[in-house]
Amino acid sequence: MDRASPLPSRRRILQGAALAAVPYALLPTAQADARPRTVDHPPAEWQPASSSNYTASDRPSSYSPDRVIIHVTQETYADTLAIFRNPQKKVSAHYVVRSADGHIAQCVHEADIAWHAGNWDYNTRSIGIEHEGWVEKPAYFTDALYAQSARLTAAICATYGIPKDRTHIIGHYQVPGTDHTDPGPNWDWIRYMRLVNVN
Repeated sequence: MDRASPLPSRRRILQGAALAAVPYALLPTAQADARPRTVDHPPAEWQPASSSNYTASDRPSSYSPDRVIIHVTQETYADTLAIFRNPQKKVSAHYVVRSADGHIAQCVHEADIAWHAGNWDYNTRSIGIEHEGWVEKPAYFTDALYAQSARLTAAICATYGIPKDRTHIIGHYQVPGTDHTDPGPNWDWIRYMRLVNVN
């Protein structure tokens, strides 16, 4: 120990302790949902949906996911996240992919049941991926959006043993009983499935 250095004063020690405690004082209080705030797909950012907009579960123990459902938001990325956070909306998806750069937000853990398909049976057995844009505006389906979404879908398929084919990777329009048309005729399924299968 270097005795030439002066010992810190009591006041300095107390100031340091107070500063060290500040981050803990700013942390939010514990949530009812005890699930860790980590993402299932590491490149994603955690942007949680309201717990009023999905069903807590323990998949794959409770239900085994066997498909991925592709959606288009008909909203901006930011507005979609706001809708999922609004407890009055009663809607969510597991992921949202941003158009400009392919950035991914995870809103519901894969273990939980997102309310995205409009069909309870399909909700229980699927992972829902929303893509920023409008079905009639193909400019939203950028190279970055396709690439990042395909990587995400490939990772989901690997996790749950889901075949990488059009029987198991479907559009919202293919869900029985739906009145939705997304991802629409401008979604390039051939390109998308090729990208999924090379990941």
